[in-house]
Amino acid sequence: MRIARIAHPEGVAFVAVEGDGDDQVAAEIAEHPFGTPTFTGRRWPLADTRLLAPILPSKVLCVGKNYADHAKEMGGEAPTSPVIFMKPSTSVVGPGAAIKLPPDSTRVDFEGELAIVIGMPCRDVPAARAKDVILGYTIANDVTARDQQQADGQWTRAKGHDTFCPLGPWITTGVELQTAAGLDLKTTVDGAVKQDSNTALLIHEIPELIEWISRVMTLLPGDVILTGTPAGVGPLAVGQSVSVTIESLGTLTNTVQNR
Repeated sequence: MRIARIAHPEGVAFVAVEGDGDDQVAAEIAEHPFGTPTFTGRRWPLADTRLLAPILPSKVLCVGKNYADHAKEMGGEAPTSPVIFMKPSTSVVGPGAAIKLPPDSTRVDFEGELAIVIGMPCRDVPAARAKDVILGYTIANDVTARDQQQADGQWTRAKGHDTFCPLGPWITTGVELQTAAGLDLKTTVDGAVKQDSNTALLIHEIPELIEWISRVMTLLPGDVILTGTPAGVGPLAVGQSVSVTIESLGTLTNTVQNR
């Protein structure tokens, strides 16, 4: 199932996206998408709605330097244990929304990533049970003010600006862990390929990440874990369009504007 969150003529709703291409339909989900969703019977052509961020998480957890080639391009070694940090929920925007460049940064980079969406409250999840707590997967862009990251020596300001966490276009459920661990990931800027990799190259795999993070904090339904970005990150400029495509999950596209 593809679970999206839309603005429609009468408000905002979670929906299941059915069909393909121009014939896609949004079927309204009653209440929330966790557990076994039920449907209201209301439907809209997807083209008549606007896709929003598919979830508004209580928190966004991120994993740094989780591809060896990206760790190398950043001038460091890949960590032996996962390095985690957080982005505020206020950084989340949906597909088609603008990434807004802050006036006090001279370089803002794209970072295309596979994102995990948690489906139930959980704590101390062993890796062997990780699949049981996953609602599905979506696409993320871990936008980063690179100059601020280097200046601060830690990542909160650089990663936390409003609009610095595009998510979407939807959450894809029913994806097996083995499948999620081998998906092609590609990022383009104005159509030019910048990142071209595969999630098989993750250093710390999805079950390990869920086990590691859930030892530290309780995860709640809708929380999002960004799994890291491969090599090829680079700067964005006003007027550009950046797209992250992950095999079987879709494409997340955002424009770039000044704040």
